[in-house]
Amino acid sequence: MNAICQLFNIQHPIIQAGMVWCSGWRLASAVSNAGGLGLIGAGSMNPELLREHIRKCKKATKHPFGVNVPLLYAHTEENIRVILEEKVRIVFTSAGNPKTYTKVLQDEGVKVAHVIANERFALKALEAGVDALVAEGFEAGGHNGIEENTTMVLIPLIRQLTDKPLIAAGGIATGRGMLAAMALGADAVQIGSRFAVSNESSAHENFKKRVTEAGDGETILTFKKLVPVRMLKNPFYQMIREAEDRCANADELERIHGKGKARIGVFEGDLENGELEIGQIAALIKDIKPAGEILKEFVKEYNEALNHMNPI
Repeated sequence: MNAICQLFNIQHPIIQAGMVWCSGWRLASAVSNAGGLGLIGAGSMNPELLREHIRKCKKATKHPFGVNVPLLYAHTEENIRVILEEKVRIVFTSAGNPKTYTKVLQDEGVKVAHVIANERFALKALEAGVDALVAEGFEAGGHNGIEENTTMVLIPLIRQLTDKPLIAAGGIATGRGMLAAMALGADAVQIGSRFAVSNESSAHENFKKRVTEAGDGETILTFKKLVPVRMLKNPFYQMIREAEDRCANADELERIHGKGKARIGVFEGDLENGELEIGQIAALIKDIKPAGEILKEFVKEYNEALNHMNPI
């Protein structure tokens, strides 16, 4: 049996990424009901809101689901407490030290996966004793690794370090992409951008439509002096570009970035003044449809591609 399916008790080795402003209970439950693993994105949620989403997700699905917890936010400890009180059994952590909460969660029966973008952080996560790794290439949308490792390079790099369950993320939006990741050594895939543009995603319709209109080369990795972020090019990005071209320092870039730009762009749908976080694979996304249908298409295309491969 597939290592990730066995670890999380799911039918298909497909995980929906816990995206800020996109991944509420509706999306997570829809993916879990279709046989994948849905994740609630806790990064944009205070403890009370997270508890509400967990409880609604429990009512909407009888299948396993999890919570994604970026460790950089001030309310992380409170959110971890809510997760334990609500007896969520799967947590994906990111953007922080995996040692902080891995054992705390595992002692309560929680399976823990941690997101990494390079070998150094993979080793730290393994030392912390995580149950699985998510290796995310820099094609992914939103916050990214400074090394700019591509998924195609990162997956075999991490696979040679460990036999633990390995999940590929970044630049995957089709069944063929999933097959490629598995061939490189992944046990499963984590999908962000394709599910961000689904009916159940909580992203604004303006944002979803803009993603479906994106072409080749329309995303860019920026804010490299702060924390690298991949986003669609728009007037907000142009302002950043102009500042970076004149060699603005980190403090000035912080002022330009301000607060809540991802919310403004993704959740509120302001396509000019917001940060439109999405992956490079946006160029392949041309429609908005139910998450369950997206997952079924992944499985169908994966199997068709596998069946059509010929031995060398």
